[in-house]
Amino acid sequence: MNDRSAIKARRKANLKGHFAEYVAAAYLTLKGYRIANLRYKTKSGEIDIIARKRDLAIFIEVKARADVQKGVDAVSYQSQSRIKNASDLWLAKQKNPHLISQRYDIIVIRPWQLPVHFLDAF
Repeated sequence: MNDRSAIKARRKANLKGHFAEYVAAAYLTLKGYRIANLRYKTKSGEIDIIARKRDLAIFIEVKARADVQKGVDAVSYQSQSRIKNASDLWLAKQKNPHLISQRYDIIVIRPWQLPVHFLDAF
């Protein structure tokens, strides 16, 4: 694969990922969550979606895959650690962080199907 095709493939993957994140955010909104941040970036890493429901902060990793199991498996221990570190930084910036509960979810976006939402996935 030459440089040009590698760049094109990476751009296509990024667009697919961004689209999946927007679909997941819309899905969460319909379920009654408030989207606090989309693609929250820190030096520790990125959190795809941070959603809120009252005093609960949900840190969500979104995966676009054809198979649900492959989407869940794609969230490695390293990814989980990165998300948890980034969530600690986000919480530290909040007013009264000691009053906020946390949860880590995974949402798998499949073509032409409803998202699959795994609550408290890690």
